[in-house]
Amino acid sequence: MEKIDASFWMGNRLATECVEISTDPASLNKPGFWAVVNTFEGNWICARFAKVIDAPLPQSTWQIKEKIAQGDIYQVNLCRILTTDCDQSLLGLAGRVQQSNPAPYASYLKLPNLEIASASPELFLERSGKRIKSTPIKGTATSDAFGEKDKAENVMIVDLMRNDFGSICEIGSVDVPRLLATQEHPGLFHLVSDVVGTLRSDINWENISEHLLPAGSISGAPKSSALKTIAQIEQVARGPYCGVIGWVEGDKALLSVGIRIFWSENDGKIHFGTGAGITWQSEPNQEWEETQLKAKRLTAIASGVLV
Repeated sequence: MEKIDASFWMGNRLATECVEISTDPASLNKPGFWAVVNTFEGNWICARFAKVIDAPLPQSTWQIKEKIAQGDIYQVNLCRILTTDCDQSLLGLAGRVQQSNPAPYASYLKLPNLEIASASPELFLERSGKRIKSTPIKGTATSDAFGEKDKAENVMIVDLMRNDFGSICEIGSVDVPRLLATQEHPGLFHLVSDVVGTLRSDINWENISEHLLPAGSISGAPKSSALKTIAQIEQVARGPYCGVIGWVEGDKALLSVGIRIFWSENDGKIHFGTGAGITWQSEPNQEWEETQLKAKRLTAIASGVLV
């Protein structure tokens, strides 16, 4: 029999070794210890456990910190997506956002099955001929005072971007002309750095996509391990959120990181994503508050609370 991943705790009674899950309340007439849930709509979930002991609530270490302790990763950008019903175009919202929360890389896109209203503050890639530039954001606060955790995280992602640029740029051309600068935005401050480089002559857009995407600031380091961790923990597709939004015209481009965006996929829903970078120094409540800070102003605008 396949093992059921389940447990229950209440009043210092800890139940483990789940042997049966049923949606029929008649199951409760059978002997044994049952954990039960009845939804507001009247649906039953009944789980029978074979082992019950007196014990305090089990303590669990943070999943990402476990992986960091094991040496698998150093930093992961963990996100959540807020969703609600919406049957309107996002064009009006894009205008309100631009008025109440102007952003350097704001944009609006409408396609048959995708609409985006973006207030992105982050430059993923600016290209002019062979010269490219990225300005990763790592560090968010209500003031311009940033702690060591934010500074270390920013440097970590700058190193990742330098490595990514190094795979497509001329030897010796990758540089960091600005490191750990403070950037003010409506309602918050960001810690930013610039990474620049000169593309090799044999590099095309396919190569740029292969080596730079997804952006380091919204994935983690090492990037491959961070992406595996994100897939394991989030288990929900991010879609255009944390992707790239902008324009390309030959050897010129302006591409933003797809953060602080509202989007709809012609399904009667509107989505908004928010997240935070997790490192060994992270404290859960502070990281959660950071996701709230990033979402607060923009969701208030969308709700009509802030005009």
